[in-house]
Amino acid sequence: MLRRRFLKLLFLAGWPPAQPRPLCAAPPAFPAVTPRPLVFPRDHGAHPEFRTEWWYLTGWLETSTSAETLGFQITFFRSRTTHDTANPSRFAPHQLLFAHAALARPRLQHLLHDQRAARVVRDDAAATFSVAETDLALAGWRLRRTVPGAYEAEIAAADFAFELRFEPTQPLLLQGDNGYSRKGPQPTQASYYYSLPQLAVSGIVGQDGERLRVEGRAWLDHEWASQVLDPGAAGWDWLGINLDDGGALMAFRIRARDGSAPLWATARLRLPDGRERSFAADEVRFETDETWRSPRTGTSYPIRGRLILGQRENAQQFEFVPLIADQELDARRSTGAVYWEGAVTLLSAGKRCGRGYLELVGYHRPMRL
Repeated sequence: MLRRRFLKLLFLAGWPPAQPRPLCAAPPAFPAVTPRPLVFPRDHGAHPEFRTEWWYLTGWLETSTSAETLGFQITFFRSRTTHDTANPSRFAPHQLLFAHAALARPRLQHLLHDQRAARVVRDDAAATFSVAETDLALAGWRLRRTVPGAYEAEIAAADFAFELRFEPTQPLLLQGDNGYSRKGPQPTQASYYYSLPQLAVSGIVGQDGERLRVEGRAWLDHEWASQVLDPGAAGWDWLGINLDDGGALMAFRIRARDGSAPLWATARLRLPDGRERSFAADEVRFETDETWRSPRTGTSYPIRGRLILGQRENAQQFEFVPLIADQELDARRSTGAVYWEGAVTLLSAGKRCGRGYLELVGYHRPMRL
């Protein structure tokens, strides 16, 4: 009986192989990111040949009854592993899906968050993605793009739920050089990257027995790559802001492990009239005004500070202020990372000029991608 069970397990795992293969097969090669035009709707879908990919939604919501302000995050990650692609077993984890969701509610003074992780297995609808369109499902959570281009998210987390619809109000914002976004000193340290700012959000947020009807503004990022970070990188600081005048601002820096000057930095600004401007590495500076130390992980994050764009007399200075201090997300049960992902207000000369999200990655320990 034990022998028959053992042989059955070997068969299910794909043994014997259809043809002889080396016992130690070489890991798969991942395609490099090189400048190319992004093509839609194809590039809304997944790119499973690349190593890493994510669809990332953040935003601010207002409740219709209590005038309460909320922040939210929904992220789906796809990861291609280094397992032998010739292995036909249903158990071989060639592709993995992860998802994070979070709710920032000021009355709680801490972040509510949840996470999912699963292998993508043939003929199993629990974890799926589409290469034709944005359409991801993971353990009951779903994010999809519908005709004529709106997005829908359904998230049933442990302590909250989202039923949200996102309507585009302006064209795609191609980051970097027409979607080819450098992340380091080497040209291969890059991603394909586009954003959809100023999404009009409507729907329901459920929490603690309440079903809150909400409206607001959101930001979507879709990014995919094979090699993102330089070996000397610790992580990054990123801002995505929907400006009150209808414009949009994205900025990030890649921090060095040794604390020296950033390895890379860039920003892109869309003006209210649709014109766009990029800022080079020497025109982007992040400065810290206040740090917050997590009582759970002991990690310190620069949650309040300044973003300076441009140089000398032409520089523009902004201040970012968090909705609440405690917006740390511990994702060690899925992607393995601990990071701060929080709703922030952007100020110019002391007055509000936008709202969005600040991402602080690699402060707990250096990030690996």
